[in-house]
Amino acid sequence: MVKLFRYLKNYKIESILGPLGKFLEAIFELIVPIVMANIIDIGIKNSDKPYIYRMCGVLVMLGVLGLAASLTAQYFAAKAAVGFGTELRNDLFRHINTFSHAEIDKIGSSTLVTRMTVDINTAQTGVNMLLRLFLRAPFIVIGAVIMALSISVKLTLIFLASIPLLCAVIWYVMHRTVPMYKKIQKKLDKTTLLTGENIAGVRVIRAFSRQNDEEKDFRMETEALQIMQVGAGKVSAVMSPLTYVIVNIATMLIIWCGGISVDHGGITQGEVIALVNYMTQILLSLIRLAELIQTLTKAQASSLRILEIFDKSSSLTDEGSKHITENAEAPAVEFRNVKFSYVSSERDSLDDINFTAARGETIGVIGGTGCGKSTLVNLIPRFYDVTGGEVLAGGVNVKDYPFEQLRAMVGIVPQKAVLFKGTIRENMQWRDKNAADEEIMKALDIAQALDFVSQKPKGLDYELEQGGRNLSGGQKQRLTIARALVGNPEILILDDSASALDLATDAALRKAIAQKTEGMTVFIVSQRVSSIRNADKIIVLDDGRMAGIGTHEELFDNCEVYKEICMSQLTAEEAKKNG
Repeated sequence: MVKLFRYLKNYKIESILGPLGKFLEAIFELIVPIVMANIIDIGIKNSDKPYIYRMCGVLVMLGVLGLAASLTAQYFAAKAAVGFGTELRNDLFRHINTFSHAEIDKIGSSTLVTRMTVDINTAQTGVNMLLRLFLRAPFIVIGAVIMALSISVKLTLIFLASIPLLCAVIWYVMHRTVPMYKKIQKKLDKTTLLTGENIAGVRVIRAFSRQNDEEKDFRMETEALQIMQVGAGKVSAVMSPLTYVIVNIATMLIIWCGGISVDHGGITQGEVIALVNYMTQILLSLIRLAELIQTLTKAQASSLRILEIFDKSSSLTDEGSKHITENAEAPAVEFRNVKFSYVSSERDSLDDINFTAARGETIGVIGGTGCGKSTLVNLIPRFYDVTGGEVLAGGVNVKDYPFEQLRAMVGIVPQKAVLFKGTIRENMQWRDKNAADEEIMKALDIAQALDFVSQKPKGLDYELEQGGRNLSGGQKQRLTIARALVGNPEILILDDSASALDLATDAALRKAIAQKTEGMTVFIVSQRVSSIRNADKIIVLDDGRMAGIGTHEELFDNCEVYKEICMSQLTAEEAKKNG
C-alpha cells in the first residue's frame, strides 16, 4: 500500500494537518485524567469549590479544543483521502486504456471494473483511517503509559505487561485475515461478472426462461462470498473481545493494587482514578487501532490487486514512434507471411496470410465461423501484434506508426454496434471532434441513416440512451458506420457490421460506399456472399489459412470452400450470375 502513497503528493499539507489535528486532540485527552486527579485530591479533599469550578472550566476548555482539533483533522484527512482516490482512479483508468486487446482479454473486464471501483474505494477508506488514527492511537497508548509512569512505576508494569498480549492478538488477526480478504476480492470479481452478464443478456435469459437457473448460479456465488466474508468477519471479531478482556483484567488489577497502595499511602485516590482513566484511554485507542488494522488489512489486499494492474504493461506500444510519411505508390494494406495466435491459444489463429489491397479497392473477407476474419482486420489498426510476418499500411509497417496516426487512417465498425449516451452529433464526432454538420450529414447519407435521423425529434441533437437503447439494431449499425466515415479515413473496415440490415439497405449501403468514397480502401467482413460478391478481391479464410483470393467468378470456379459457401446461400444460377 505504501507504493500508492505517491498519489498523496498533491495533498501534502492535508496529509500533515490531518494527523497533526489528531495528535493535538490526543494531547488534550491525556491531560484530562491529571485534571480529574487534581479535582479529587485537591478540590474534593479540601472542599475547595472555586478550585473545582476552575478545574471544571479547564475540562470544558480541553473538550472544546479537542473537538476543534478533531474536526480539523477529520476535514483534512477526508480531503486528502478523496484526492488520493480521485488521482489513483484517474491514473488507473489511464493505464488500463494503454492495454491492448490482448491484456484486456487476459485480465477480464469484470476484474478491471471491480478494481476501478471496489478496490480503490477500499484503499481510499484505508488512507482516510490511516491519516486520522496512525498518530493518535499509538500516541495515546504511549502517552498514557508515560503519564502512568509519572504516577506509579509499579502499577504501570500492569500496563506494560498487557501491551505485548494486545500486540499478539492484533498480529494474529492480521496474519489470518489478509489472505482471506484477497480471496474475497477475487470472488467479488466473479460476482461482478455474473451481474454484468445477466444485465447485458436479460432478454436472452428471459427468452429461454433461464431466470431460475441464473438466479441459482448467482445465489451459489453470493452464498460462497457470504461464507468467505463471514469467515473473515469471525476472525476479525475475535480482536475486540480479546482486547476488552485483556484491558479489563489490567484495569481490575490496577484498581485492586491501587487500592492497596492507597491504604499504604503510596498514591492518592485521584491518582488511582487517573490510572484507571489512562487504562480506559488505552482500551479505546486499541479498539480504534484494531479497527484501523482491519481497515488497513482490507486496503492492503485491495492495494495489491491495484498494483497488479499497474505492474502489467501493454504488449503494444508506440513509444519512440514519429509521424510517418506514407508512400503514395505503395498499396493501402499489405500482409506479408502473417501469423497470429492469441495468448491463451495453443495454435495459430492466422497462418501464412499474404495479400495486397490497392488504394480504392474493396476487399471482401469471408469464411466459416471462427476462421479468423475479425482477427485479420483487427491487425490492420494494430489492436493486436502479429506473431510472425508483418502488416503494412501505406508501405510502412504498422508497428512504426504512432497509434494516433495509424488509427486516424482507419475507420473501423465492430461487429457489435456500440453507441454512447449523448446526442447523435456527439456520437458522430468521435473520430473528429470538430466535424461540421455538413460532413456528418454526408456520412449519414452514405450509411443510409440520413432518413431516420432527419425524422427524429431535434435531428442531430436527438438524445441517445446508454448503448443506443432507443434505436433499433439496424439503426445502431448504420450510425456506427456513419461514425467511422466521418473524417474520411483512408481505410474503412466493416466487420460484419451490416448483419442487422435488410438486403435492400445492405445493397444500397455498399453502392453508396463504392460511389461516394473515392480512393478509400474498404474491407467488408461478412457471412453473406451477397455482401462481398462485387468486391474487387475476396479473401476466403478456412481455419486461419487463406483458401483462396480473387473475384467472385474466379473463386466460384477455383475455390471449393468459397463454392460451398455460395451454394449454401444461393442457387446455382444466382451464384454464377455476376452481381
